[in-house]
Amino acid sequence: MIPLRDYRTSRSFPTITVILIAINLVVFLYQGYLTTRPSELNDGITWQDAGFTPPAFDPNSYMLHVRGGGDPSLYPVSADDYFLLQYALIPAELIGGQDLPPTVPVPLWLTLLTSMFMHGSLLHLIGNMLYLWIFGDNVEDAMGHAKFLAFYIVCGLIAAFAQIATGISSAVPMIGASGAIAAVLAAYFMLFPRSRVLTLVPIFFFIRLMNIPAVVLLGVWFLYQVLSGAGSLGAQVGGTAWFAHIGGFVAGAVLVFVFRRRGVPIVLWQMVTSRRRI
Repeated sequence: MIPLRDYRTSRSFPTITVILIAINLVVFLYQGYLTTRPSELNDGITWQDAGFTPPAFDPNSYMLHVRGGGDPSLYPVSADDYFLLQYALIPAELIGGQDLPPTVPVPLWLTLLTSMFMHGSLLHLIGNMLYLWIFGDNVEDAMGHAKFLAFYIVCGLIAAFAQIATGISSAVPMIGASGAIAAVLAAYFMLFPRSRVLTLVPIFFFIRLMNIPAVVLLGVWFLYQVLSGAGSLGAQVGGTAWFAHIGGFVAGAVLVFVFRRRGVPIVLWQMVTSRRRI
């Protein structure tokens, strides 16, 4: 199911939502620019000494590098992969406190933030920004600009640690805004459960447009993350960071109580508690 739009209008311009989308777009364009640049050389020996397979290692490129008289302790990496390895969040580096090559020119803990603005593909970027655009404006309106930014960053950090907890020794780079965006979805889920969302729904060989209540659409989305996350436990290869989504959603559902504007009702909570009183 792919959401296309909701029908709630915001009382204020979603400044932070637009800025976040713009930053993600600029970073992705820079990543695209790097694909046109010459490859870089990375230190493979340091990774091996730390007990890890050197990331983004291509045997064919490495053999050409060595046969050409290159240093065998180094291996070629595309400029965009080199950038990704610098600024992505790599659990083994963060937990071990060791910045493995290529080193990042900022404190290592800042990769918790920089990784939130990087994406692995155009589809990855479009999917995340679509969700942020549809649901972010109303959540920002319900929190205010400053609180919404703080909410986004705090929940993004919690989401990252939720994923790290599933593999603290993993050397697989983590990138993407989806953990923080999952928190935005959770806030919308709690604040506007009755809102209708125009959704593209594939039914066998047909595609239908349906108006689905947010509580159903986002509830199904979260259930899918939980089931997928349970199936991915123990995997050490790249893919979707399901537990970042789960951790972000749970964090968002809880912290919306803290970050909402005074007087803004948590509608889903009111629905649940009113039924208990009957």
